[in-house]
Amino acid sequence: MNTDRILPVNRKHLLLMQVLCWLAPGIKILVTGIQSLMKVNADHPGRVWWLALIAVAVAVSFSLMFNNFVKRYTERILTFPERKKSLFAFLDLHGYILIFFMMGLGISLKFIPGMPVEFFAGFYPGLGTALSIAGVRYFVSWLNA
Repeated sequence: MNTDRILPVNRKHLLLMQVLCWLAPGIKILVTGIQSLMKVNADHPGRVWWLALIAVAVAVSFSLMFNNFVKRYTERILTFPERKKSLFAFLDLHGYILIFFMMGLGISLKFIPGMPVEFFAGFYPGLGTALSIAGVRYFVSWLNA
């Protein structure tokens, strides 16, 4: 079965799907992390600086990792021999598995009883920033395509 007939779009639209796939969750996670930081600041003002440093370390670490994804998937999309591909071709099977695993892990973290707000205050701003940066990099690729 030729899956390219399912919602066929050009390469530029596939890059736009990547923008949405990375930037939207990045902003949501960043906002949640900032809200957690504000809650910690209200309860324990002295901890915010340490949590902000943790957030920066998380942002740098994940940005380095996501940089490889951005390069790989941008190159993959731009080198498709077909003029139009299915809207769902913006990721390969490995990418879909990774996205669903990350989403599942992130959602499940919110439901673990006793998970301290400090975890979200330190981890989420960094992760949200890294995801947002990846989304912006895809946006730049979209503009240049």
